[in-house]
This record gives sequence, structure tokens and C-alpha cells, in this order.
Amino acid sequence: MGYRVVNGKLYPVGDFPQAYDSQKKANKITKENSFDEILKGKLNKDESFTISKHAAQRLKERNIRFNEVDMKSINEGINKAKEKGAKEALILYKNAALVTSIKNRTVITAVDSEESKGNVFTNIDSVVLL
Repeated sequence: MGYRVVNGKLYPVGDFPQAYDSQKKANKITKENSFDEILKGKLNKDESFTISKHAAQRLKERNIRFNEVDMKSINEGINKAKEKGAKEALILYKNAALVTSIKNRTVITAVDSEESKGNVFTNIDSVVLL
């Protein structure tokens, strides 16, 4: 006959307390729910991006505003860059140049078209023209 130790108590094999089984099932359900939440978060991630505090400040200072259609277009640009394997991209959209981390789905900084003339953008591996 074999024995198992459960929560510091010794039980003969096959004689586990019901509380242990119900606790195990409860833990399994919790893990499944958290997995579902994580999965939904990952799936929705392709439908959104974030704007860093620095980029938001620069957009506000330069009076550059994006509506919902603009945000969807920029998100599509991020998705296209991701499909091509980009890590850091310059997204040129309307009158703005957006340096974007594709991996983090974050707009790092923003520059208007007048200010971007004559500037050099470094640490980017691709450009997306929208």
C-alpha cells in the first residue's frame, strides 16, 4: 500500500479527502479563466496601440489630432510593419512622422511634417507610408 502527503498530512493512496479534490478543481477553473483573459488580451492587442507620454505631449504641442479613422489607419500600419518583421518603424501619416516600437505597439515620439524636414531618424529598421 502506498501513501501520499497532501498539505502536510499522510493519506493512503486512493483515500484523498474530498476537499482536496474540490480545491484542485477550483484551481483548475481559475487557471482556465485567467488563460482566457490573457488570450483575449493578446488577440485584442492587434486592434490597438498606445501612445507614449512623450509622443502625446508632442502631438498636443504641435496641435496634431487624430480621429478614430486615423487611429485605425495607424494601427493597420503597425500591423503591416509587424507582418514584415519590423522592430522599430517610422510611420508617415498625413502631416505627422511617428517613430513606433512595433514589438511594444507604442508610438514613441511624433514630429509634424514641417519639423521633420532635414532631420535624421535613427534606430529604425523600416518606414511605413500611409
